[in-house]
Formats: sequence, C-alpha cells, structure tokens
Amino acid sequence: MDLTALTPVQRSLWSRVEELWQLGIAQDPEPVRRALHPDYCGWVTGTDAPHDRAAAVASVGPGSPRILGHRLEPLAVSVFEDMVGVVHYRYEADVETTAGAGRSVTGRWSEVYLRRNGEWTMISVSGGPDGER
Repeated sequence: MDLTALTPVQRSLWSRVEELWQLGIAQDPEPVRRALHPDYCGWVTGTDAPHDRAAAVASVGPGSPRILGHRLEPLAVSVFEDMVGVVHYRYEADVETTAGAGRSVTGRWSEVYLRRNGEWTMISVSGGPDGER
C-alpha cells in the first residue's frame, strides 16, 4: 500500500496505529487505557471469546512479553464520514521470551476506531498471530 496516496485523515488514522504500537512497547498501561474506548471489545484469533478494555490494557502492560522491535505493513486504511476508521495490516514483531531470548511473531490485525474531537479512539480489534486460526 502506498502511504503517500492516503488522505490527511487516513494518514492520521495510520499514525494512530503506529502510536499504539509504541505505547505497547513502552508497557505503560495508562496511555493505552486512554487510547481505548470504555466500551471497547476485541477478539484475538484462537481465543474462545472476545475481550474487554481491561484485558486489552493488561495484554500490553508490564506483565506482558516485551516487544523488542516491530514492522507494520498496512493493507487498507479506510475512513467513513470522518468519524469511523478501519485499518487492516500485517505485523512482524520480535518478542522477548520468558528465557530472555527473542522470537519473531507474525500476524494480522483489523482495527476499528472512532474519531472524536480530532482524536482516534480504538473501539474494536480482531486478529492476532499467524497460525492461531
């Protein structure tokens, strides 16, 4: 996907995706909590049921595996009526294991955002690591 072809609003949405990955790397739960809608609901591939905001925040907090590096490949960035954004992308992340070594994880996410007062708030996500489907 050619990011230079995105509209300014689409670019702001993609920037939000990149920003949320940086928040995950920092493992600071409070900015992540603020970035998610209070009624957020997501579903990670391979799990039995959707999860709520608290579970999403915990998944990137200090007790979660540390992300050592990552690469994102946007596949589609859509904005509807300047209010709702949908992003589909692939990722590759180097994640620290419990033994302290790194391992590479690939996967894909579909994320839905609500834009209020010029800021994108995540309302839903679906996807996860490859091989979990």
